[in-house]
Amino acid sequence: MHAPVHPRVGSRQVFAIAGPAMVANLTTPLIGVVSTTAIGRLDDAALLGGVAMASVIFDCLFWLFGFLRMSTLAFTAQALGAGETRTLTAILARGFIVAGLIGTALIALQLPLTAVLFDMMGGSEGVTRAAKTYFMIRIWSAPLALANYVILGWLIGLARANPALALQVVINLVNMVATILLVLVYDTGITGAAIAALLSEAVGLGLGVIVCRRYAGGGFAVPFATLFDPDKLMRMLAVNSDIMIRTAALIAVFLFFTAKGARSGDVTLAANSVLNNFLLVSAFFLDGLANAAQQLCGRTLGARDANGFAASTRLVLLWGLGFALVVSVLFALFGPHLIDFMAASEAVRRSAREFLPFVVLAPIPGVFAFGFDGIYIGATWAREMRNLMLLSLAIFLGTWWALQSFGNAGLWSALIASYVSRGGLQAARYPAQFRATFPKP
Repeated sequence: MHAPVHPRVGSRQVFAIAGPAMVANLTTPLIGVVSTTAIGRLDDAALLGGVAMASVIFDCLFWLFGFLRMSTLAFTAQALGAGETRTLTAILARGFIVAGLIGTALIALQLPLTAVLFDMMGGSEGVTRAAKTYFMIRIWSAPLALANYVILGWLIGLARANPALALQVVINLVNMVATILLVLVYDTGITGAAIAALLSEAVGLGLGVIVCRRYAGGGFAVPFATLFDPDKLMRMLAVNSDIMIRTAALIAVFLFFTAKGARSGDVTLAANSVLNNFLLVSAFFLDGLANAAQQLCGRTLGARDANGFAASTRLVLLWGLGFALVVSVLFALFGPHLIDFMAASEAVRRSAREFLPFVVLAPIPGVFAFGFDGIYIGATWAREMRNLMLLSLAIFLGTWWALQSFGNAGLWSALIASYVSRGGLQAARYPAQFRATFPKP
């Protein structure tokens, strides 16, 4: 046990983590994007629809287990701040064990999962057949992808964001090259796209283990008693389960939004899809700042540095607000031109421009939604975050119900309300949580 480490908290520290995390976040969806693009070159609508459908399922499925990255990051940062360097390898090993168990369970349950998930998606026979082919191959990457979540969280928790970024870039480069070769050169179709995704996760895990070994000090050997410490295990399970419930509620918001938009007609669905790209761009950058909040708040909490924790909170929210204002202005100025670039249909363009003001507004409340997510995760205030997210989901559904007569405008209003309530509820609860965590002597 070493003395707690009181890190210097400043803008440089925020962006040393946030910058690489932002880029890493932007590269994350590329596996599905590259697969969709390559299959699209084959000029087969059923194959294209199949890989697009399966990619969405994997995005949501793996996102549900994003607690592996978040909790690993938080526990690692807290241990680092507390000077408990001997426990860092144990945190990594526990994460690998959980990732392996969940990934193996997903593989074992692949048949019932395909039956339930693709029935819910409701695609045509050809699309569903192609999607199942992709799913049944890529599902074998589940333990690898989830283990890569653990590695990403562990490295960022150590404030090693650049190696984390490099690993994400390698995973996506391998995926791109393998997809091009297998799909477009060797003509293996959707099977090749799935194999490329599997191969890229395997290469990423192999390199990730090598990188982690470099920072693991004495290697990966962890005493059995340390690895399976009952108190540590129970805390990990409690935090992970709370974050998972919170993530499921967050996924429910976006799935509900997508489903209701789809029922409003093809033009509205297409317009919402175009505008969602704007939200995704801002979300990836805001989530990078949330990563900085997780590391800095976790580390200062581990060091019992109340002033550093408060400074981390202020810096992340202030920089996030500045970024959000810039993004909102850019969306307002260039949004119509981007809509025209992304959509060829004049009807879709008109509809997207009509609802563009909601996208211009979204980054402002998004700062507090994403920022306080990072603060709460870094402090492992997971139970409170879970409860507040469930309340935010109820507010979202209630707002939609009250405004459903306004059609798509009511749906977008409900989404903005979910951003506002998600950040606002956590902001209101923050002072009490801070006082409980850092009681005055």
